[in-house]
Amino acid sequence: MKRNIYLKMQPLTEAQNIFWSNFSHYLTGEKKINSQDADGRVTSRPVTAVLSSPSFHASAMDGLAVNAEDTFGATDDSPVTLHLDNDQAFAVNTGHPLPDGKDAVIMIENILLQDGGNTGTIRAPIYPWQNVRKVGEDIVATELLFPTHHRLGPPDIGALLTAGCSQVWVRKKPQVVIIPTGTELVNLDNTTQEVPHGKTVESNSSVLGALARRAGAITQISPIIEDQYETIKERLLESVRSDADMVVINAGSSAGTADYTLQVIRELGEVLVHGVTIMPGKPTILGEVEGKPVVGNPGYPVSALISFEQFIMPLLSRMQGMELPEPQKTRAVLAKNLPSRGGMEEFRRMITGKLGSRFVCVPLKKGAGAITTITRANSILRVPSSSEGESQGSTVEIELLRPLEQIERTLLCTGSHDLTLDLLHDLLKKSYPSYPLASTHVGSLGGIMAIRNNMTHLAGSHLLDPETGEYNIGYIQRYLEEMEVTLINLVHRQQGFMVMPGNPKNINGVADLYNQNITFINRQTGSGTRVLLDYELEKAGLEADNIEGYDNEEYTHMSVAVAVLSGKADAGMGILAAARALKLDFIPVTEERYDLIIPKLFLELPAIEKVLEVINTSSFQKAVDGMGGYSTRQTGRVIL
Repeated sequence: MKRNIYLKMQPLTEAQNIFWSNFSHYLTGEKKINSQDADGRVTSRPVTAVLSSPSFHASAMDGLAVNAEDTFGATDDSPVTLHLDNDQAFAVNTGHPLPDGKDAVIMIENILLQDGGNTGTIRAPIYPWQNVRKVGEDIVATELLFPTHHRLGPPDIGALLTAGCSQVWVRKKPQVVIIPTGTELVNLDNTTQEVPHGKTVESNSSVLGALARRAGAITQISPIIEDQYETIKERLLESVRSDADMVVINAGSSAGTADYTLQVIRELGEVLVHGVTIMPGKPTILGEVEGKPVVGNPGYPVSALISFEQFIMPLLSRMQGMELPEPQKTRAVLAKNLPSRGGMEEFRRMITGKLGSRFVCVPLKKGAGAITTITRANSILRVPSSSEGESQGSTVEIELLRPLEQIERTLLCTGSHDLTLDLLHDLLKKSYPSYPLASTHVGSLGGIMAIRNNMTHLAGSHLLDPETGEYNIGYIQRYLEEMEVTLINLVHRQQGFMVMPGNPKNINGVADLYNQNITFINRQTGSGTRVLLDYELEKAGLEADNIEGYDNEEYTHMSVAVAVLSGKADAGMGILAAARALKLDFIPVTEERYDLIIPKLFLELPAIEKVLEVINTSSFQKAVDGMGGYSTRQTGRVIL
């Protein structure tokens, strides 16, 4: 098979218009269901009331039902006495029918009962129909309750039943068949199995199925099929000729020699769009086979999700006669420079929090396969195709992926990576779920600069001053001299070299990194670990330029550990806890102090108070000690 080439990529809006307009006539059928089960369903016909509500004149208060005329003239100086024993007044409760001949209700609080409850004295008149719910005041029989294509919610169910509508006509839920393809895919049958080398766990179909259900659809996930042209063709045709309203082929939509989706759709029907100028999501295929929409959905997780959100979910909603709600938006200050590729609209996942009176957003790493950017993000920035990016400090419009109230309480932690931050996030979420902790890893110096620029609530740092042997204080004095900050110890931790089990390259110290058979993986410039390595090299009188891989960088201890485990590098500097997590050997170099830097103006924030409360608990400190390579002997202590 030849490679597919994107000859006529379409902008997002144009691709959406082409796809949706081609199926503008496509509505699902209808069915009658019990009103009790109608939450979230969309009416297929106008709904009219069978009964009026109330169906009788009803008292709106506890009191006496009277003829309003009998109360006229009542004043403080000339009270009126009403008699219950001769039918002049009747005691009624809220919601009870109004007795015949009565047209008003006096509130019980305004009546002085006497003669054993047989008479009642009032000192103010009432007007006709006061405190009375008249027949049909809420609903009148035959009136329109809901128009066609109204999405029913819980209160609507109450209105249906009150109006005597025990059943209602609704649109059928659209049925979607999702076909995962890929010779490299396997199912995760149980959590303990080992994934065969070169294979990938198939997860996209479950994600896409959940998204489809959010749009009101019923999903059917096909078994995984290999990258074989005839097999894909056969499965697609079978799915199209089923009761499905839409078919989604996941993966195989790009330009690889084993990507057959384009040819299959073209042979069986029509390709409307191949390639959209968005990142991620570029390889999307939009087509039609035998009158039904067929989508070639990209295989990378983030691409698959964005393509599904932009094309499939809106069409599923339209099939039911409704539109998806517009996402909530707000404006935020960008914490980092964000370059972007011109000519492509880019979707960037962000973490956003509120600092003072403004929102601040921090971009997560990009990449169509970086599924953790989806799980961690609480907002998204759409960079237009006409832009080459946004600069730090600029104000941008973001779409919210979480409620605004949650984002306002999100605590931003920017700086050095440490595994105890994950533990802190978990314990904070358990004890105080209103205050989520969102950490981004830019290195210790990056965290200090974020503090200086008012782009974070707190920063993790372990910067060693080579001249004094002290951690963090010198850098705070140098870069934050005009700010009042507090330095609080989180942990002491072991730093050293992570190597493969058995230490096959016999690495015992920095001098061994000069062996030509050893490849190193480094941390990014500005990270405390990088500073420590440079300090150890200088102390040993060694030059960094002679280390193979010195310029190869990762941003977290776990990323370094993965690089070693995968064979990308023979050694990398990191913490003992990361080595233990991946069962690597560890050669200790030093113990260092890892602190939290917090501007004093944030110390009284409820979220910061909860963080400090959690790190001083025995449960946090016990859990940290159990991770190995840590000491909590100063945890929670104010250093500066």
